[in-house]
Amino acid sequence: EGKITVRLHTGDPCIYGAIREQMDILDEKNIAYDYCPGVSAFCGAASALNLEYTLPEVSQSVVITRMEGRTPVPAKEKVAAFASHNATMVLFLSTGLLEKLVIFLSAGMLEGLQHELLKGAYTEQTPAAIVYKATWPEEESYICTVSTLAETAKAHGITKTALIIVGDVVTHHAYERSKLYDPEFTTEFRQGVK
Repeated sequence: EGKITVRLHTGDPCIYGAIREQMDILDEKNIAYDYCPGVSAFCGAASALNLEYTLPEVSQSVVITRMEGRTPVPAKEKVAAFASHNATMVLFLSTGLLEKLVIFLSAGMLEGLQHELLKGAYTEQTPAAIVYKATWPEEESYICTVSTLAETAKAHGITKTALIIVGDVVTHHAYERSKLYDPEFTTEFRQGVK
């Protein structure tokens, strides 16, 4: 009919948004569309915690993944496999049906996550954070460790709409300063001074 329709997603539809299947149908029907990203919860969570996911000599990579639930993940992308890299990891706990997540969390989903993280390069003392409803007015964030993830979530009544951040960037200590602002580092606009 020549009308304009908006399909509004929360967060960034390019991460767990099922946007590809929607675009495929529109392409199939030859219906033009624009795809405009939102603010992903993983970016909002970084802002809530005042952290940078990539810190020199701490972590230069960010793994964005989710716990396996009703929807499986490929074997090569299980949490333990990613944990072996010791990179910053962001895990979404809000994918799928929220009522199922309440059951999973109450039945030990975070304990299972702790176990999977410890199969990799993380230790019980590796810093972690839980961010509930990142960017929402009722946002909450808690710093803990891998070994206290489940305990922290339980203490604050968090059962859904949360994400977990794991890695040394959470406590942003022991990182090297960026070369970008090092006076000895030459850039396109400045000659380094020794």
